[in-house]
Amino acid sequence: MARPDSALLDTARYPFSCQIEPRFGDLDMNMHINNVAMAGMLEDARVRFFRQAGGHRHLPGLSTMVASIAIDYLGETHYPDTVTVLSAVERIGRTSQEIIQVVTQQDKPVVFARTVVVMVGPEGPAPLTPGYLEAAAPWVLRP
Repeated sequence: MARPDSALLDTARYPFSCQIEPRFGDLDMNMHINNVAMAGMLEDARVRFFRQAGGHRHLPGLSTMVASIAIDYLGETHYPDTVTVLSAVERIGRTSQEIIQVVTQQDKPVVFARTVVVMVGPEGPAPLTPGYLEAAAPWVLRP
């Protein structure tokens, strides 16, 4: 898999970040953070990001569904060092948005992820609301 564009690894472009502490149980047999554990950390950070961006307030009655996720592992991650997960909206569609994330450990990018999240209502995919679109503007990837 090709490395992501280096411009997407510039942490200054991301409007949101959070710290996540790995658990000992997140390690694989090589003493690296397991790929499945990293996917869980990305998910945790996406939920925090979505809440911070106001998704729970501006999309009443809707839920989210991950339509696709691609994770590029750029380096090793180790326990017990904290990881920082940076997140931004890369693209907003009618019923979905693409969230991109960079994970750093000791200020070095170790993971890049791109996730398509679809809003879902009782009848299936549902349009993003004008209130959410307005609230999401500050959370878009910075130039």
